[in-house]
Amino acid sequence: MQTTASPPVSGLLRRTRLRHFLRARREQITPEEVGLVYVERRRTPGLRREEVAALAGVGVSWYTWLEQGRDINVSEGIVNAVSNALRLGDVERTYFYRLAGHNPPQPTAGRRWDSEYARMNALVEGWSRNPAYITDRYGRIELASRSARSLFRIEARGDNCVLKFFTEPSTREKYPEADEVGRGLVAQFRAQSARFPEDREFGRIAERLSERSPRFATLWDSHEVVGPNQSRRKIALPQAGVRVFDRVVMSVPESPESLLTLYVARPGAESAARPRELAGCRAEAA
Repeated sequence: MQTTASPPVSGLLRRTRLRHFLRARREQITPEEVGLVYVERRRTPGLRREEVAALAGVGVSWYTWLEQGRDINVSEGIVNAVSNALRLGDVERTYFYRLAGHNPPQPTAGRRWDSEYARMNALVEGWSRNPAYITDRYGRIELASRSARSLFRIEARGDNCVLKFFTEPSTREKYPEADEVGRGLVAQFRAQSARFPEDREFGRIAERLSERSPRFATLWDSHEVVGPNQSRRKIALPQAGVRVFDRVVMSVPESPESLLTLYVARPGAESAARPRELAGCRAEAA
């Protein structure tokens, strides 16, 4: 009796993630967003499969197989068409390409960033007196500046930022916008997992965190992804009240799987934390 060899585990995991991702994105888009108007009440949240297929210009059966995670060959043109139909952003599109087994498209050459230059320059110049740290692919601390160790209570190499946030209430309490912070951490963790589809440790970490934190489980199931980015973050300092920081996350050229995070306190009476305030506080943040 002839048997069929089972596909590699990495392929099964990739297609499982693809299935959940496509369904989550489809259910979060309203018909009105893509120019479809209906009078009757719809039972299906977001778009139907046949509507996505029509918008992408592919067959309904074929798109259904794709969303079901079947082992089919997907061309880059189809991935691009479905990306457009689902209105994926740059990071989501990259995530989709990798799950579909293709290299993501390269950024457009010559993109201007004049409007961001001043902020980036300020972040780099302020690094010596502001928090900065490097994490590995799982969000574990590899290196941290003195102010980062003090501000975020990083006692030893290996502290996991995602784990601390979702398992230590005292960590979340330091963030006035904790829901937004948690959402970003999970979206970044999922995006990192797509860069290493054969690494099962991401799944094990997610499973453990889902058991300990219902909020993490909800965010993980939403399949949101975000890559290196710039954002604003509010942090409550024990001796100085709430301070506002500019925060940037970027890849590390010398270690592509690692991420560098830089903080710079915004100027102003309500946000400019002085170096001695950063060095003296013991905020349990991550």
